[in-house]
Amino acid sequence: MKKQKSKKVHLMTGNEAVGEAAVRAGCGLYAGYPITPQNELTAFMSKRMTEKGRAFIQSESELAAISMVFGASVAGVRTMTSSSSPGISLKQEGISYLAGCKLPAVIVNVMRGGPGLGNIAPSQADYFQATKGGGHGDYRMIVLAPSSAQESMDFTISSFDLADKYRMPVMVLTDGMLGQMMEPVRLPVMQQPSSANQKPWALTGAKGRNPRFIKSLFLKPGELEGFNKLLQRTYKEIEKKEVRYEALGCSRAELIVVAYGSASRIARASVKDLRKNKKHIGLFRPITLWPFPEKVLKRLTKKAKKVLVVEMSSGQMLEDVRLAVGDDSKISFYGRMGGGIPAKEEIDKEILKCLR
Repeated sequence: MKKQKSKKVHLMTGNEAVGEAAVRAGCGLYAGYPITPQNELTAFMSKRMTEKGRAFIQSESELAAISMVFGASVAGVRTMTSSSSPGISLKQEGISYLAGCKLPAVIVNVMRGGPGLGNIAPSQADYFQATKGGGHGDYRMIVLAPSSAQESMDFTISSFDLADKYRMPVMVLTDGMLGQMMEPVRLPVMQQPSSANQKPWALTGAKGRNPRFIKSLFLKPGELEGFNKLLQRTYKEIEKKEVRYEALGCSRAELIVVAYGSASRIARASVKDLRKNKKHIGLFRPITLWPFPEKVLKRLTKKAKKVLVVEMSSGQMLEDVRLAVGDDSKISFYGRMGGGIPAKEEIDKEILKCLR
């Protein structure tokens, strides 16, 4: 069932849309630490969470923030943290602990240029970190990539639902351009924070029942392997049920452009204009970066002669596209690194080069 939205339109930045969505999804605790370009989100949450009588904490570090998220989640509270690239790197151990304890949480990464401290410009160079498990162990996160302020709101709400459904961390992967641009959005209805009683696994004390534990330490021979097999069964179920994508004009396309997030907005403009000139081009936009929509992409690219991958990175999603397509000779790539944003004219040029 789709959640109802207000008919009234509000002008919000992508960062504000994520924050408002978290509040409306019933987030009971937000813990974060400032870093550009996601500071507007932390500032927004400091006001809105207080207005709603919920917990906002500006922690002393990224490590503290993810640990606070862990503590709130284990008590059954819907919880979220956010940061940008190097700050997310510092949270990786805590994210692995969330996965290892089967705890739901939402992590927002408003990507910036790297590696290292890099710069504060938009980037997509955290794809590997998000989709391949940036922390230790055989774990996965569902990763949703919005391309607008409205999707930033909608996907954040979906992230809370998915995190609770599968008891796992879910990431909203956005970037500095999407986070700070302002667009009209429609707000979903307000949800109240869920009660720990609705989560029978949550730790709420042992009064009136036997004590139970949530842990990620398994020392008996074979015990940890058994737990990992349980996780993998969950991930297989997610791969079957939660793949999301957008395909525009791909069924008869001679060339399919593959892009996500901010890059897909620019690629969409190129595809739209060139299609007016009778060019047979399609746009394929992965929405779930994990699980990646590889089966759909493989089917769509069987008829296409060429595939062009456009990213604001050195080509990280490119590897998943290669695995899906299975014919490297068909694939071309255009990327900008270190906070570089591809211009529409640059993508036009690359598309026409592929069509020759």
